[in-house]
Amino acid sequence: MATRIVEPEAGPRSKRAAILAAAVDCFGETGFEATKWSTVAERVGIGQTALYHYFESKTHCLLTIMRLELQRSHDKFTEATEGVEDPTEALRAAVRAAYDVSDQEVLQMRILHNHMDLLSGTRKSKREEAERVEARKLVQLVERNWTNLLVRGMSMGAFPLRDAQLLGSGVLGLIVSVWRWYRPSGPTPLSEVSELIEGACVRMVAT
Repeated sequence: MATRIVEPEAGPRSKRAAILAAAVDCFGETGFEATKWSTVAERVGIGQTALYHYFESKTHCLLTIMRLELQRSHDKFTEATEGVEDPTEALRAAVRAAYDVSDQEVLQMRILHNHMDLLSGTRKSKREEAERVEARKLVQLVERNWTNLLVRGMSMGAFPLRDAQLLGSGVLGLIVSVWRWYRPSGPTPLSEVSELIEGACVRMVAT
């Protein structure tokens, strides 16, 4: 039987949010493999053993970050496209929403897409497996969001008829590829990247 994920209440003494934020910084900047679990504890200002009150392993923490980022991406897509009748405008809004992120969220996206392979194999730990399973469901939901947007556009005659699932995977792949190379401190502002990818996605879908 799958373990159900219950989000703990963020009480005033809880270190969970601080641990997640420190882990995002470490995993995003140094890399997951290169980050020592003790380094995360040091950043939060707690002993390493205290980490295990919240996460049973570094991998458990990583999977939680991935699951939360997928949920955030889904929520942003829904918020951006809800009530937008014109499919092309909905597509533009969805792309813009994908890049409407903070520096911390840039790191979260980088972590997510650098470790997608982690979602393919079953975990021995029940808590890790619960996070993995939920993250996989969210991946499928995000992919379905984009496919359904394209299907709606095709049914309304706004987009040429094509394989919507394949096209959706292509659009989503283009959008998320940015997180492998983009750096907030780099020479190209994210707004410029967003505008470029938005135009490319519209051309890919509508022509």
